[in-house]
Amino acid sequence: MEDMKRTLLSALFLLLCTIVWSQSLTIQGNVTGKNDGYPIIGATVVETRMPTNGTITDVDGNFKLTVQQDAEVTISYIGYQSVTLKAQPQVNVILEEESELLQEVVVTGYTVQRKADLTGAVSVVSMDDLAKQNENNPMKALQGRVPGMNITANGNPSGNATIRIRGVGTLNNNDPLYIIDGVPTKAGMHELNGNDIETIQVLKDAASASIYGSRAANGVIIITTKKGKEGRIKIDFDASVAASMYTNKIDVLNTEEFGRVMWQAYVNDGNDPNTNGLGYKFNWGYD
Repeated sequence: MEDMKRTLLSALFLLLCTIVWSQSLTIQGNVTGKNDGYPIIGATVVETRMPTNGTITDVDGNFKLTVQQDAEVTISYIGYQSVTLKAQPQVNVILEEESELLQEVVVTGYTVQRKADLTGAVSVVSMDDLAKQNENNPMKALQGRVPGMNITANGNPSGNATIRIRGVGTLNNNDPLYIIDGVPTKAGMHELNGNDIETIQVLKDAASASIYGSRAANGVIIITTKKGKEGRIKIDFDASVAASMYTNKIDVLNTEEFGRVMWQAYVNDGNDPNTNGLGYKFNWGYD
């Protein structure tokens, strides 16, 4: 009787494994680039509905992954357009380069080039990201968005910000050179309306000195403002409100109480209370 139970359990277990195995599919394939045809190393291959189930391509661009039947897989790589397709035993994928990233235009001072053709250290700031911040000064909004740029604010909401690109370069003025629509200036940008800015580029390498001279020794920030465009009239309205409140209210002295404390302090020190520097005049006598 015991042997029959073991046999039935073993048969059920084998049947269950067969059913589970029949519901899975092992796919293998190769990932290459469209422009050069070379294999893409380190491309990510994941099951679309189960992102935790994935793998990456090897040095030859090959991969192997077990997924569920009728599943979809997504192949992606930085700088290339992602591809999603239905799982098949053999998959060969050709990825296209992300044209928007390569065609992004950068202003370098004397010319306009594609970002893909640049060889210098140039950072392009997305104005859409800056618009999400509730910041009056557009230069303060750049903090943490440009590698190698350090921004220090003075705490005033409408105050100026100190910008250092690649650290301190001289004992004198270390501020970067600002180029606004082709006009150079050394003034801060705290008075500039962020809604009027179309693009911001930051030139950080020494090659910028060949364009703007010694004034560009501390870096260059190129700002292009918005201009009128042909077509229908378009009106944008944007409003935001921010509030800050203290957590704990400090119990402080009023005017009379402060005057009493200051009078007592001067008396304790043996000094005349009317010699204080705050302009308090006491008519109280003391021994």
